[in-house]
Amino acid sequence: MNPEEALEHYSRELVRREVVGFCRGRWVALECYSREGRLFLRYGREQRPLSLSSEEELEQLLKRYRGLKPRSVYASANVYRRLESQEDTESRENIMLCTPTWDIDCRLSDWRAALEAARAVVDYLEKAGVAESVYLKWSGEGVHVHVHERAFSQSLLRKASPLDLAYSVVEYVARQVQSKVSELADRGVKLENVMDLKRVFTAPLSLHRKLDLCCVCFKPGDLDSFELEWADPKAPRHSMDWRKYSEGELDHLAEKALAAVGGYPGWPGSARKAARPAVGRARRPSGEGRLGRLQVMALLQAARYYLLTGDIEKAKSFGLNRAIFYAWAKHYGPRGRPKARRGRGRAPAMAAERAEEEREGERVVYIGDEGAFISDRGWFKIGDMEQTPEDYDRQVKSRIEAVMSYDEAWEAAVSYLRKFPREVLLSQQRFFSQAYKPVRDKFMEVAGKRKRTLEDWW
Repeated sequence: MNPEEALEHYSRELVRREVVGFCRGRWVALECYSREGRLFLRYGREQRPLSLSSEEELEQLLKRYRGLKPRSVYASANVYRRLESQEDTESRENIMLCTPTWDIDCRLSDWRAALEAARAVVDYLEKAGVAESVYLKWSGEGVHVHVHERAFSQSLLRKASPLDLAYSVVEYVARQVQSKVSELADRGVKLENVMDLKRVFTAPLSLHRKLDLCCVCFKPGDLDSFELEWADPKAPRHSMDWRKYSEGELDHLAEKALAAVGGYPGWPGSARKAARPAVGRARRPSGEGRLGRLQVMALLQAARYYLLTGDIEKAKSFGLNRAIFYAWAKHYGPRGRPKARRGRGRAPAMAAERAEEEREGERVVYIGDEGAFISDRGWFKIGDMEQTPEDYDRQVKSRIEAVMSYDEAWEAAVSYLRKFPREVLLSQQRFFSQAYKPVRDKFMEVAGKRKRTLEDWW
């Protein structure tokens, strides 16, 4: 399909209506193909985030960048209160809604395997009581499973950030269906939680960036009958029922997921804003260069556990578990927390490095006076969700590596904690206030500079 045919596609009334219907309130991206190659446009004049609120604006946007040969339209998972500056796209308070989305990629030749993975997600959601608000989009080389952003009740959205809720739900369900999806890996299927602060997804009826297919929506009831021909741009079979939802039907699962996962781990840890070009080569946007407190807490808690026990794998599990726990407690209070352990005749800070007991059928492991539940497999857990070393690598290590060498960050954290008396490491309260709190917003700043050690801040 040549550039003129692409523009003709977007001139159709149904296409315009569906693209704008999805994009309204979201941060829009336009993918183009100039002589320089693929270009991903996210900002307009004066670095204002691209947005669409009417079919006329879509027509104007395509006309304005016609020379760059626009082809695909994307929109953010987040729905914003306003979109007037770069800062608006990074403000937690400015996010009004967020669409939970499971991204399932595949080879085009194995498209049926992607649908099998989507079926696993849909079935789990249905068993969890989430059905009316679910819809799917064939994106070209894979399928997106969405839950309508208004499936969260307003009362829940007043308690937690929409992105925290959406990220946790996607992560929680992805882990629950992991065993089923892994069986499809040899057929090129990959399911990911790609929810982040800047994530975009293909708009309904938008053209695929390279294939002569368009993005079509369908409901779970059509999952078993879907055919690739539905995505033919000349005669798409597309359901407008993606707009349907049942407010509140996602709340129970969301609360359970948030307690187990702890929310989105990539919130900026400082107020510094990284400048972004208005036009650049295509890349998946992310929160590169900035990490939230969850990573700092997880890293320092892992280093704490390692210094006290010498077990690096359990240290990763403990670090992520404690980071998630504190993130959850910040919003909802420390429910389900094991009581502090006190040794006979001595202060809790002088407790043993590691002790274990059973409480109401659950195993509790104490590091000093701080207790956390542990699974039958030996990993720390919250609810029925384990925090494994692999989870730590994905949620913590990979984020740190976007800024600096993880090995350097780990060595800095261990060296920093060695400066403290053993009593501080054994005390939950003293570790938080004396070791973590003074550097929680400075650690990644130091990591970015690379030449200074963490001790310089102490």
